Amino acid sequence: MELSRRGFLKLGAAATAGIVIFEPLGLKRALAAPPKGFSVSKRVGEKTTICPYDASGCGFVVAADNGQVINIEGDPDHPINRGTACSKGASLRQLAADNPRRLGKVLYRAPGGSEWQEKSWDWALDQIARKIKTTRDASWRERDDDGYVVNRTEAVASVGGASLDNEECHLLVKMLRSLGLVYVEHQARI
Repeated sequence: MELSRRGFLKLGAAATAGIVIFEPLGLKRALAAPPKGFSVSKRVGEKTTICPYDASGCGFVVAADNGQVINIEGDPDHPINRGTACSKGASLRQLAADNPRRLGKVLYRAPGGSEWQEKSWDWALDQIARKIKTTRDASWRERDDDGYVVNRTEAVASVGGASLDNEECHLLVKMLRSLGLVYVEHQARI
């Protein structure tokens, strides 16, 4: 049987009309039994948070029990991601401090070395500060090619993370500009 488009629409309208007319005549429906009741209290506390990975601002719900993160999932009430998560957001559990696989120590491998050495945070921060200072001093330009005073370095750059809020970005940029950095970028704009 061939059915034209017009015939299909007529058949669909007739079927819909039949359902509307004959449905109230008392056709029996199979209904599931109502639930007996369930507890809505949770033994864990839940808080909302924002994904720190990119500048999308996706929302997540973090569940914790006795100070330990036990679950992180997308927030279905958040207007940006509506409960979904990208591959980076789905791995948020890895950031929790109680994650046994999270690296919590400074590991250093000397240039040309093949073994990792455990170092203190104070040592690592001193090394970073020393390398920034050495690079800045070696590349410092007081004047440009036209003789204008510029007081800057073009050998150090900064790329900020999207998890920084406005106040943190403001303080970070003030520090970077005081060091003479020209190339300051933020992940939200890349």
